[in-house]
Amino acid sequence: MADSSSSPPADARRTTQVVQANSATRALNILGDRWTLMILYLAFQRVRRFEDFQGRIGVARSLLTDRLRRLTAAGVLEKVRYQERPVREEYRLTERGRDLYSLALMIIAWEKRWFFDPTHPAHQVRHTCGKPFTPQYRCGCCGEVVTARDVYVIDGPGAGVEPSQPPRAQRRSIVPAEGLNAGNPMLDRAFQVLGDRWTSHVIASAFMGRRRFGDLQAALGIAPNILSDRLARLVDLGVLRKILYQDKPQRWEYRLTDQGRDLYPLIAELNRWGDRWLDGGEGPPLITYHRPCGPLKAKITCDQCGEPAGLDSVAALDA
Repeated sequence: MADSSSSPPADARRTTQVVQANSATRALNILGDRWTLMILYLAFQRVRRFEDFQGRIGVARSLLTDRLRRLTAAGVLEKVRYQERPVREEYRLTERGRDLYSLALMIIAWEKRWFFDPTHPAHQVRHTCGKPFTPQYRCGCCGEVVTARDVYVIDGPGAGVEPSQPPRAQRRSIVPAEGLNAGNPMLDRAFQVLGDRWTSHVIASAFMGRRRFGDLQAALGIAPNILSDRLARLVDLGVLRKILYQDKPQRWEYRLTDQGRDLYPLIAELNRWGDRWLDGGEGPPLITYHRPCGPLKAKITCDQCGEPAGLDSVAALDA
């Protein structure tokens, strides 16, 4: 029998930490994994069957089974029987899953501004108005485009703290892999931003005004070595820049670049999705205000015709 007086493993101790409640963080705890994002990417193209997912992604059956199980448990996908003998089932997007399509649109908008490639199918995606378009994140009240500088947040009814998430077995989910994103730089960049929950958590926390290592670590409940790694990656990606603010001893802070600030609509949509589906009945932890209008009710529109853009009004994404 193990000595009950011995200290628990470091990872076990971490799970007892608490962090500030945040809807984007809750969403990323479900979505912040490259394989999960690959499955959603294909689901938006109406891929539904296990063999089709596996054939397109090229992932081990056990790993695909695990991610499909997680997405089903989270209410993003549902299993639907399409054949009785033998029994066969497929995975369809629920309303909760379809509501994630706004994230894909915000990734396209960011991509088109910073990495536009006229030969890439997703950069020529068409709205139902018939024209290739760039999704725009706008205020539903005044209709103006909303950026990070146009908003502020206050505590909502769900404000408080909650247990931090335990570490996952795999921590290198953003390492490039053969399969769906081979030769597709847009997907690779999207996976580098969203395909690892800690990277995404750091970005989301940066939008809360946290710049220094200690503040980020305390807010996220993240191990120092993991935080150092993710900050270095985000600097390499051009999302953050490292600025010396003290000479002796040397201390650095991390600020969003223009490219990083343009990720705001993506983080805002993660927050909206988390508010809608993951608040546990307590209400949103944070309420976002558009400075000219009041509480923000955002909408995503076509930049060509001004009409709403969503899963039913946009041509399916092509790989």
